[in-house]
Amino acid sequence: MFSLKISLVTTMLIAGAVFLAGGVAASTGIQTSMGDDVTISGYSTAGAFVYLFLTGPNLPENGVALHDITKRADQGGFTIVSVDGDDHWTYTWHTKSINGRLDEGTYLVWVVNGPSDRSHLNTGDYQTISVTLGEPFISVDTPVQPGGMNLRSVPDEASVTVNGEYRGKTPLNISGLSPGTYAVTFSRFGFMELSTQVQVGQGQTAEVTATLKPETGTFAVNTTPPGARVLLDGVNAGLSPVVLANISAGNHTIMLEKDGYATDTRQVMITAGQVNPVEVSLEPVSVSPTKARAAGLVPAMAGACFVILLGVAYNRRHNR
Repeated sequence: MFSLKISLVTTMLIAGAVFLAGGVAASTGIQTSMGDDVTISGYSTAGAFVYLFLTGPNLPENGVALHDITKRADQGGFTIVSVDGDDHWTYTWHTKSINGRLDEGTYLVWVVNGPSDRSHLNTGDYQTISVTLGEPFISVDTPVQPGGMNLRSVPDEASVTVNGEYRGKTPLNISGLSPGTYAVTFSRFGFMELSTQVQVGQGQTAEVTATLKPETGTFAVNTTPPGARVLLDGVNAGLSPVVLANISAGNHTIMLEKDGYATDTRQVMITAGQVNPVEVSLEPVSVSPTKARAAGLVPAMAGACFVILLGVAYNRRHNR
C-alpha cells in the first residue's frame, strides 16, 4: 500500500454570532492519489463537533460522508469530528477505506458547524477544501545488483588501492561494489605507479590488467682515456664516453675494455629518475718478458742478435 499523508490547516471561525468574513482563510486545494491518506484540520468555536461531507464526480448532489460514501448527507450521513479544548479539530481521511471507490477528479470537502447538507447551508457556517484525486503513482524499485572488479598486473604482486583504500595485491577479485566509477592504483617496488578509472556496471565484473613499467634512470659513463668498450650486464653498449638511458633501477654490472689497459669490472647502482655518473680511470698494462715471449717478441730479438754476430765474424775474417 502506498501512503501519502498531507497535512492541511484551514483556519475556521465558526460560531453562532461569527460568520465567515475578513480574516478567514480561503479555500485551499490538495492534489493526491486515490488510496492515499489526507489529513485536514482547523478550528471551531461553535461547539464540540464539526460535520464533514463530500461532493464531487458521480456523488449525490447534497454530499456523502467522507468515511462511507454510501451515507448521504441529506439523510444524516456526516463524518463527525470532535473539537478539543483549544477549539482545534483534525481528521485523517483514508481515501481507500470509504466503503466504495471514488473516480478520478476534483472533490469538495465541506466542513460545517452543524449537521447541514449542501441544500441547507443557510442554517450554518462552513468552509470548503478542494481535493483532486488521481490514479495512484506506483514506483517499483528494482533491486540494484552489485558489481565487481577482477584486477591483474604484469608483474604480479602489485599493491592495489580503490578510491584511496588498500584492498590487497594482484591477482585480486573485489565483489559487492555499487555500480559507478572507481579510482584504482597499482604500485610495486621498482616499478612506476599506475592509476586508472574503472567503470563497474550493475551485476558486471570489470576486467583490468595493468602492465607496470620499470622505474628507470640513466648511466653517464666516462673513462680515462676515452674510447673504452662499455658492456652493460654483458651487452655491448658503445664506446666511452656514453650515456645509457632508460635503465631499470637497481644493481647492474659495467665492464670496460681497452687495448693496452686492464679490464675494469664493477657493480653500480642506478637510482630511478636520476643521472648516475660512472667515472673510471683505466690502468695501463706493462709487458713482462714472459708475456713478450708468449707474444713472439723474444724469437725475433734472438734472430736479430744472430745477424749481428754473423756480421762481426765476417768483418774479422776479412781484416786479417
